[in-house]
Amino acid sequence: MPRHPEIAPEIARMAGGVFSTVAHRIAGLQGEVYPLHVGDSYLEPPPGCRYQDLADAPAGWHRYGPPGGLPELIAAIAERREVGPERVLIAPGATGVLSSVLGAILEPGDEVLLLSPYWPLIPGLVHTRGGCPVDVPWFARELVGEAPDAEGLEVALGERLTQRTVAVYLNTPNNPTGRCLRAEEAEAIVRFARRHGLWILADDVYEDHVWGHPHIALRALAPERTFSVHSFSKSYAMAGTRVGYLLAPEQPGLLSQIHKVHMHSAYSAPIGPQHLALRALQTGEAWRRATTAEYRISGAAAAAALGVPEPEGGTFLFLDVAAKLDERGMQGLLEDCIDRNVLVAPGASCGRHFAGHIRLCFTAAPPQVTARGVARLAALLSGDRYLS
Repeated sequence: MPRHPEIAPEIARMAGGVFSTVAHRIAGLQGEVYPLHVGDSYLEPPPGCRYQDLADAPAGWHRYGPPGGLPELIAAIAERREVGPERVLIAPGATGVLSSVLGAILEPGDEVLLLSPYWPLIPGLVHTRGGCPVDVPWFARELVGEAPDAEGLEVALGERLTQRTVAVYLNTPNNPTGRCLRAEEAEAIVRFARRHGLWILADDVYEDHVWGHPHIALRALAPERTFSVHSFSKSYAMAGTRVGYLLAPEQPGLLSQIHKVHMHSAYSAPIGPQHLALRALQTGEAWRRATTAEYRISGAAAAAALGVPEPEGGTFLFLDVAAKLDERGMQGLLEDCIDRNVLVAPGASCGRHFAGHIRLCFTAAPPQVTARGVARLAALLSGDRYLS
């Protein structure tokens, strides 16, 4: 018997959101709230790159634009990245970029190896394109005192390789651990991908906010197979503008195949925000450097208050709180945090191996607000459940 009309079982099994189990409690909070749960910035974008700066926009910006992106924005990106414009695609955020890439490379049942802990939305993107995400724990090694191990990384990937594996996904600096990929690890991923004929999905959205180790661009090591994903959301605090872009591998005609999926899912990124993104590239570098310096200070302060290593980049800390959980489990800890107006994300959203972790963002609120929220969290984790 046909199952219609019903939602596809794979989608029905997906969680509705990271915070769905506590959303009702969050909605009722009063007083100062400490939003450490969402990866965003409290900052406004660089001057001249904000929605109010579109007040003098010419007629026509509300029409459809070129599906692949504004030619002038594509040209600016291509010049900055030293690639041909035929390798650049503009999409609605990095999420839109990854969705289009996955739609082009996956057949139903194909598998994508995800180095975890990972960005919480990537498994869902793989699922919605008919693929199967495969968790490969890696980025939390240093949190338990284990050093980078390139040979071990290849072994970990190989243990999860099947005939249906088509790609490896990773982001560096890592969301949620704040760790940067090391050169020897990057080389190991490239060797593995070449040996087994796999694509590499390099999520580089936090590349402009690094300080502990240099950012490793995998597209420079494997230009023939690396989809490099970038976003104005993180680099220039423009998450609400929804502009991201892809640097496609060096394969003639490949981007035209990605275009097919992009056309039939998003069609194009909004025109006005693309102009703001162009202005950010042209005028926002000093703002970006100052922002990175501020993020570094905020991350170090939060890490010190919580007694964990400083992040090497990005906007997150990832804490192992398994020993702090009582019989209520993670749900109980989240509720205790909410009772103190502190919002954090459960680690299981970043990979099934991390159900005893929490993720916090140290850039979503002004530094002084973040510091007060982190102090409340530190007190709770240390056993002071009565901090007001």
